Amino acid sequence: MLILLPPSEGKTAPGDGEAAVDLDALSFPELTGDRVDLLAALVRLCRTSPEAAATALGLGPTQAADVERNAVLPQAPAAPAREVYSGVLYDALGLRSLRGGTARRADESVLITSGLWGLLRPSDVIPAYRLGGGVSLPGVGPLAAFWRRPLGKSLPAAAGDELVVDLRSSTYAGFWRPPADVAARTVVVRVLHEHDGRRTVVSHHNKATKGRIVRRLLQDGARVATPKRLVTVLTRLGWTAELTPPSGPGRPATVDVVVTEVATS
Repeated sequence: MLILLPPSEGKTAPGDGEAAVDLDALSFPELTGDRVDLLAALVRLCRTSPEAAATALGLGPTQAADVERNAVLPQAPAAPAREVYSGVLYDALGLRSLRGGTARRADESVLITSGLWGLLRPSDVIPAYRLGGGVSLPGVGPLAAFWRRPLGKSLPAAAGDELVVDLRSSTYAGFWRPPADVAARTVVVRVLHEHDGRRTVVSHHNKATKGRIVRRLLQDGARVATPKRLVTVLTRLGWTAELTPPSGPGRPATVDVVVTEVATS
């Protein structure tokens, strides 16, 4: 099973004294050239035109520190992605607290789609940065278009013949859409809140529940090879899960996880 996650906007900056990022040491070395180009474009923009950088990155006047941080990314202290990514989903997932076989399964099964790095495993060492997936970077263009071709090669190879469980947000779903042969064994997971007979998506709770789902799947360690098996496992773990078959050829199935209480964390 391959689990696809979005990154988080919030990040915990590694402490001073930690080594800087080593691009050659990151997973998916075939993406190194793309990472080099994108990192150089981001750093150049933030160093030479801070105001233009803030506009391009969608940052306000109180977020100047994010531009300053981006300007020195190649020298900034770095730490494993599991310690850098924070926010609702990653707080609920708690990657940094996993141990033993569960931690190994996380590093083997979880892939994070990133606007700056393309793909990461939880153990990949990175600095804290600011580059949302919806950004169009001067000299590069929209990040989704930039990454679509390289991820179109890397992700199918990483998936092999395993089930792909896609929990990415819509922004990062645009970085890679599975081709027909991979879509046939891909399932998109949605979280719906049911109240008074109506079902809606609640962003905060959606993220928290996705984090808990991934954590429990990793802890459980069950082999999940089909969307139907995923529903069975999620049901055993205490969720209400419903499978919707693909809407047409070349499209993934959908699993809706339905919750009745909106958690605050």
